[in-house]
Formats: sequence, C-alpha cells, structure tokens
Amino acid sequence: MDLGLDGATVVVAGGGRGMGRAAARCFADEGARVAILARTQQDLDETVVELRQRGSPDAVGLVVDIRDDAAVTQVFADLDARWGGLNVLVNAVGPNVRGTVEDLSDDQWRVAFDDGVLGLVHCVRTALPLLRKAGWARIVNFAASSTQRQTVSLAAYTAAKSMVTSISKNLSLQLAPDEILVNVVSPGSVASDSLIAWARSVGVETTDPYALMSAITEHFGHPAHLPRVGLPEEIGPVVAFLASRRNSYMTGANINVDGGTDFT
Repeated sequence: MDLGLDGATVVVAGGGRGMGRAAARCFADEGARVAILARTQQDLDETVVELRQRGSPDAVGLVVDIRDDAAVTQVFADLDARWGGLNVLVNAVGPNVRGTVEDLSDDQWRVAFDDGVLGLVHCVRTALPLLRKAGWARIVNFAASSTQRQTVSLAAYTAAKSMVTSISKNLSLQLAPDEILVNVVSPGSVASDSLIAWARSVGVETTDPYALMSAITEHFGHPAHLPRVGLPEEIGPVVAFLASRRNSYMTGANINVDGGTDFT
C-alpha cells in the first residue's frame, strides 16, 4: 500500500531508539524526508545511517533536549529553513520514572512531567506554524496502555501518558478546522530498552518476547491475550499509517497496540 509519504517531511522526537526509531524506519521506507530528535549523538548517528540506506537519503539527526523550549524553537527554525514546511510530527519521547504515588519524590514527579508532557508541548507548539503551511499535516503522539489498566509502580509515568492522551484529544478538536489530524498510539508491553532493563532487574537476562511476557505475568498479573510482548517494529507501521495521507478521516483516536486486552 502506498501511504502517500514519498517526499513528505517528518520529524520524530525520540527517534534515536526503540519505537521512535521503528517509526522513523517506516517513514524512510516510504521515501519520506526524516529528521529525528534525541539527546544522544550516538543513537542519532546510528539511526541516520540506517534511514539513509532505507530510502531517506537526506535524513538528519539533531541533538536537542526537548524540555528546553529555546532549543526546540531553534531546531524547528532550522528545519523550516531546510524544508519550508512540515507534514508530520511524531512525539515518541516518554518518561522513565518508576515508583508508587507514596514513594515518588516531588522531583521525580517533575521529571515525569517535563520528560513526558512539557517536551511534547514544546514540539507541538513550535511545529504548528510549519504544519499549517505544509498543505497537509498529521500529529501522532505516544501514550501507553497503562493509562487504561494501571500498574502501581508506574504512577508518574501513567499520569504523564494520561496527560498526553488528553492534550492530543484537545488538539484534535482545535486543529480540525485546519484538517490537521491528531491521533494517539498506546503501545502495551513492548520490548523496549526500559522493559528489557526492568526484566534484567528481576533476573530475566533474555530478550525473548515470550520470556518477557512470562515475567510481566509473574510480577504484575495482567498479561496480554497474546503470549508474548510486542516488538518496536510492530508499532512503527501503525504510526506510519496514522501519519500518512491514507489516513484521511481518523482524528482524536487512541489506538491500542497491545497484544489484546479487555479494554472497553
């Protein structure tokens, strides 16, 4: 299926690793012009080489801390000078904060908010002028299935992701007259770096997706219907579709990619 992304301009915040990188790969495969934002140069460099090989010959990686509003403003000004507009913004950055409500410090709550919400707001607010002049535009934000089925040790993470869902729904209403579509992807348990690190902390050394789901079942008691965790490359195509011209009438939606749940 041709997603209509050939030549489209795409920014993936958090595109240097994990599900953000998987989404960036899909955009490159479709011939889009891709810029990825991350804090770590090494992650960017490795990903950019791959994106150029896959079909985005002028892919670029930009080191930026999206919590810094001035830095975000400069990055998007540079991209505006390079491209003259922006078709797609993907926000794949999330907080890595664990703990219960009573255990988390105020500073940890602030980190969760800054990493998981404020950076997204900076990117959206700064990108909107570029999106509005591009002719067609999409925003895809990453939330999480844990907003619908709670895990007590992810209190701040889930709160931040719940705010992402709410902000996205609000944006979908605000931007509907401009026909800028805004949607949310809510991954379930996916073999991300953070999930693998957690598994190692409880003695699971393998990255086998079935073993990882067994660990989740043992420690949290709410596995997916499928007997394994997901893979980042299973999230990327969903993001690419939502961000594409093929998606022409879906906005304000929250799409679970979670291996099956009892969500209503």
